[in-house]
Amino acid sequence: MRVLVVEDERLLAAGIRNGLAAQGFAVDLAHDGTDGLWMAREHRYDVIVLDLMLPGINGLHLCATLRDEDIWTPVLILTARDDEGDEVAGLDVGADDYVTKPFSSAVLTARLRALLRRGAQPRPTVLLAGDLKLDPATKQVWRGDREVRCTARELALMEFLLRRVGQVVSKQEILGHVWDNEFEGDPNIVEVYIRRLRAKLGRSTIQTIRGAGYRLAADDR
Repeated sequence: MRVLVVEDERLLAAGIRNGLAAQGFAVDLAHDGTDGLWMAREHRYDVIVLDLMLPGINGLHLCATLRDEDIWTPVLILTARDDEGDEVAGLDVGADDYVTKPFSSAVLTARLRALLRRGAQPRPTVLLAGDLKLDPATKQVWRGDREVRCTARELALMEFLLRRVGQVVSKQEILGHVWDNEFEGDPNIVEVYIRRLRAKLGRSTIQTIRGAGYRLAADDR
């Protein structure tokens, strides 16, 4: 497996490379964000180990740029110890996992193997269908250039439909994921929230499939 390590602390980077090489990984090093971004674009890596505090381009911008360019190589970020803000920011821009410094070689290797099992599947941070856009991290929704204000439950329903865009989902599936399996209220609550979203986004946004459920089309304009 080929790994790109982007880390400006040269001794730490060399230690990571030696530890991974001993486990059979082929490792390339970059010591700043500019070189790291170029290498990630130019070469096919199985996983990227990415520090956030980098000269040139920082790790957050590097990761976000890769995702914007549809480069889905799994990214494991390295964060300062107990820095929760770094972890949240890294995951929200498209990273897949994180390890806090200091860390053991065994833990890093195990985390990388877990990422390798998942593979480089598309994992967009912003969900799209036609000109409808939802950013789950910021809880913002746009219809074209117009921002749409939604309640927390409306956002949850919209995210569920966007993550299954083009698929028919039943009322029961919606209840189980957007509410929960223990919900004992009126199941027609789903229809209430579907109507609310249609009022805000346009009636054709969510299609009713008679006898089956609802579908948000890939291009719903």
